[in-house]
Amino acid sequence: MPTLVNYSGDDEFYSGGSCSPYSIASHVDLYCPPSKRARISAPFALEGSFFEQAEKPSIDVLPDECLFEILRHVQGGKERISSACVSKRWLMLMSSIRRTEMPSKSENELVSSGDVEMVAFDQDQELNGDDGYLTRSLEGKKATDIRLAAISIGTSSRGGLGKLSIRGSNSIRGVTNLGLSAISRGCPSLKALSLWNVPFVGDEGLFEIAKGCPLLEKLDLCHCPSISNKGLIAIAESCPNLTALSVESCSKIGNEGLQAIGKLCSKLQSVSIRDCPLVGDHGVSSLLSSASSVLTKVKLQALNITDFSIAVIGHYGKNITNLTLSGLQNVSEKGFWVMGNAQGLQKLVSLTITSCRGATDLSLEAMGRGCANLKQMCLRKCCLVSDNGLVALAKTAASLEGLQLEECNRVTQAGIVGALSNCGEKLKSLTLVKCLGIKGIACGVPMLSPCRSLRSLSIRNCPGFGSLSLAMVGSLCPQLQHVDLSGLYGITDAGILPLLERPEEGLVSVNLSGCLNLTDEVVVALAKLHGETLEMLNLDGCRKITDASLAAIAENCLLLSDLDLSKCAITDSSISALASSKKINLQVLSLSGCSDVTNKSASCLKKLGETLVGLNLQHCNSISSSTAELLVESLWRCDILA
Repeated sequence: MPTLVNYSGDDEFYSGGSCSPYSIASHVDLYCPPSKRARISAPFALEGSFFEQAEKPSIDVLPDECLFEILRHVQGGKERISSACVSKRWLMLMSSIRRTEMPSKSENELVSSGDVEMVAFDQDQELNGDDGYLTRSLEGKKATDIRLAAISIGTSSRGGLGKLSIRGSNSIRGVTNLGLSAISRGCPSLKALSLWNVPFVGDEGLFEIAKGCPLLEKLDLCHCPSISNKGLIAIAESCPNLTALSVESCSKIGNEGLQAIGKLCSKLQSVSIRDCPLVGDHGVSSLLSSASSVLTKVKLQALNITDFSIAVIGHYGKNITNLTLSGLQNVSEKGFWVMGNAQGLQKLVSLTITSCRGATDLSLEAMGRGCANLKQMCLRKCCLVSDNGLVALAKTAASLEGLQLEECNRVTQAGIVGALSNCGEKLKSLTLVKCLGIKGIACGVPMLSPCRSLRSLSIRNCPGFGSLSLAMVGSLCPQLQHVDLSGLYGITDAGILPLLERPEEGLVSVNLSGCLNLTDEVVVALAKLHGETLEMLNLDGCRKITDASLAAIAENCLLLSDLDLSKCAITDSSISALASSKKINLQVLSLSGCSDVTNKSASCLKKLGETLVGLNLQHCNSISSSTAELLVESLWRCDILA
């Protein structure tokens, strides 16, 4: 049976028995197994000294209009696919036939006709178990109009494609409006469409999608320079079920398109707009105010909007639960202050603000007071937020459970201590990343009441955060379970030991990667104090950790399942201790860069492999490639990197 599968463009395309091949090697992404050329069996006419074969009449001499009329009467999935395999011309004609142009026949009859066995067009096509419909993804050179036409025909008898994603485009024969037209005709049940980096697709393509796919629910447009407001308006007018819209770096989409979406798509729940220079206050405010009854997720990034749009969010965002604001250079402190004081964001749960000059101490306090149910707050590169704003947020945000600060360099240790002491019994997670303002003990920092609710503390790549700072913060957090101190190369044993001794319930996960100055004393204490609860330990780059630490881990850590010893100073003795332990039950082990672990550990690694699902042996120069290959063969259930 002819099938449509992956085609590299190197084979000729023959119609069975015909002497003349359809030469579409450079154009078609289809493949029909090449057959031998048929022997000449037709009558011959003798003329001069040459034999000439009498030409057979061919259906291909008919014009497209006639072929269209013939092909639209072809019924059944098997028959339609067979017809599409004849040539590129037939394929494109088949893909141009709408269901409404085919003779009336029930879908069940079409599928069951001839006990059809449907053909999968390539290995990328799959049935999405969560959504229950066919999904398809085309990337790079695979993204062509021919493939889209093949998908359209192949899925039409199976209920049609439900989700289509196109990432990039073939540089020679990339996706155009013609390909989307084929999808619109054969896939009327399409619900999700994603177009990334498709410069040849314009408004005409979206016109066709809007016309043929009225059930569309999700639309994602990224780097589509030829799509303008007209295409977006067409979607708004024909796709009332649209629930999610994402537009990024589309230079021709502006206020008019967003106004149409806000006015006509009453079911819109999620919107993300990024780096669209024509989008301003009129588009954003119209979209938010019109769809406020159901809109729950909003992302506005790198847009030319002002305080007006942010104020609209504060007034009309009554159902918004997740809000992300990034790179809004024209929004001032007043805009954020109004957004908080408008009292409209009562359902807001998660708020992320990145690189916004309007995020100041005053506006932060207003947002904390006005968002009664705010649980997660993330501030990135907010250079005007200081200790005062952080403490004010901790006091006013009554429901705050998670606080994340990245590159907020005006925040010092006094602000961290103040926030922990004033958050009451609600804050569960605190994350500090690259906050350069934290530099040792600040004079006059009062030791206030501890934060007994905090369970997770993550301080990453803060070079000024030393041992004394860690000891002070640790003293305020007696209920810690998860600790991440990666990249704190300045801390020593004296700084981290008090933190390890403080937790009352026992630590579950500890990440000390990049803490260059820590020694075995820390790991031995950790194993003895928290061995009954510890499940994950990362010591990547702790070059002073030796076999003594592994002996303590093997003896005390009953629940440890994930252990990273990359670039530690361990030897074969450590691997032997782990393999000999009857208490430990590792699932993931990383020994990357452990040059003192040799081939002698092969038998021990094989024994550990009985429970391992992941083993990293990269850059273990003393383990030969042959030993690594034997481990790969014997530990077939374990994913080994060597």
